[in-house]
Amino acid sequence: MLPGEDRAARRVLMVSMAAGVTTLLDQSVLNIAVPALRQSLEAGPTDVQWIVAGYSLAFGLMLVPGGSLGDVHGRKGLFLVGLSAFVLFGVVAASGARADVVIAARLVQGAGAGLVNSQVIGTLQDHFNGLDRARALGLYAVTGGVAAALGPALGGALVAACGPEYGWRLCLLLSTPCGMLTLWLAFRWLPDARRTAGHSELDWWGLVSVGVLALALMLPFIRTPGNPLETALWVGAAVGSLCCLVAGHRSRIRSGRVPLVPPSLPRSRPYTLGTAIAMASFGSSLAATLVLTVFLQSGLGQSALTAALVTLPSAAAMGVTSAVAWRVVRRLGPHTVTLGLALGALTLLGGAAVALTAPRPRLLPALAAVQLLSGAAAGLTISPNQALVLQHAPAEAAGVAGGLLQMAQRIAAAVALSAVSGSYLHGTSGPSGDPRTAFAHATLLCAGLLMAATVLSLLRPRLTARRYRPPARVPEHPRAAPAREEA
Repeated sequence: MLPGEDRAARRVLMVSMAAGVTTLLDQSVLNIAVPALRQSLEAGPTDVQWIVAGYSLAFGLMLVPGGSLGDVHGRKGLFLVGLSAFVLFGVVAASGARADVVIAARLVQGAGAGLVNSQVIGTLQDHFNGLDRARALGLYAVTGGVAAALGPALGGALVAACGPEYGWRLCLLLSTPCGMLTLWLAFRWLPDARRTAGHSELDWWGLVSVGVLALALMLPFIRTPGNPLETALWVGAAVGSLCCLVAGHRSRIRSGRVPLVPPSLPRSRPYTLGTAIAMASFGSSLAATLVLTVFLQSGLGQSALTAALVTLPSAAAMGVTSAVAWRVVRRLGPHTVTLGLALGALTLLGGAAVALTAPRPRLLPALAAVQLLSGAAAGLTISPNQALVLQHAPAEAAGVAGGLLQMAQRIAAAVALSAVSGSYLHGTSGPSGDPRTAFAHATLLCAGLLMAATVLSLLRPRLTARRYRPPARVPEHPRAAPAREEA
């Protein structure tokens, strides 16, 4: 049963879940159709890289500005604008005849998706309290995670059924009906836009600084610098933007104005530790899925449909374990996240061993079994950890807190995707390259990320003993209370 005290709140949750499915399905469904897209458009490696990674880059850049705008000016209008742009430019990308048209459309699509998702977390924070809020945030995370896990399976089926010329285009159009339905539901069910924060002045200095910082951290991993000087320039841009953000933050506090990042947020150990855990988990999950699909198609010569079937058990297991995760949380509390992370790390280690030792006839069933366990681990990790993180966000800056969390995950994904895929490609290059060994080494990198996250999760109760509050009851913020009463 959906959380919420009334029908209006449950309708808001349904719109939020539909938005998560629409935007995150679109991001994952195209990955498995990349070979078909490249063949159809005669696109070069750089073009393909921008088509795939440009979406994530624009998504990440829009999260914090979108959250701040929603906190100040209300969320419904921004939600509708972002989702409309996402749907419209999805059609443009699917009908594009040149790679540059598809790249531009995907960038706009990513920005629209980032604007939508930054409103979703703030909206759920506004309309739910206590345990209902934790469950609502968890359901949103789970639906998006299941959609992302289903993406490769659906994409592989479309490419296999319709061929390379039309398959990748249908992959891009797959989210269009979902987006149009979500638009209609949002127009009817989301409450009218209102200011939810206690201030009306945007911190433009902070917004620009965060945007430059995200760009400086993500872009070098999407487009690898060509020489040491270019690398040094990106590092300098990241350090400089961070210094500008800190200086602007202190200046606004001294002048009595509200900064982009509430002072309590970076000082909150549960929030910062939980964000670090989310970064490691998110980056490891995306990188492991990508390298698996590349290994199956390029390394083993399997079809897109076969690769999709191998990854499908992950989505099914994630959906099942997510449904029972809250019962485990009631017994184990934050240790539920630790259990999920440890299981995920052991599963990836098992996947590496399978790749090295399993005979060819048994390799695909064994990898599918690994995916089943991996999805179960993700179901125990994603939604409980997100709820633990966001319950510590100030109510007047719910959108910014959610945007920062998601932006941190996008940055981690950019780094992990670059490092892990680079490890696999390096291992398969040259006459002595072995796809199995390269896949095992890449998988071990992902397992290392989850092991680091497991250690942080084990230490979290001790490090946050004085500041941790159980999720059973989340206090209202006095300035945000009127908005919730109106909702």
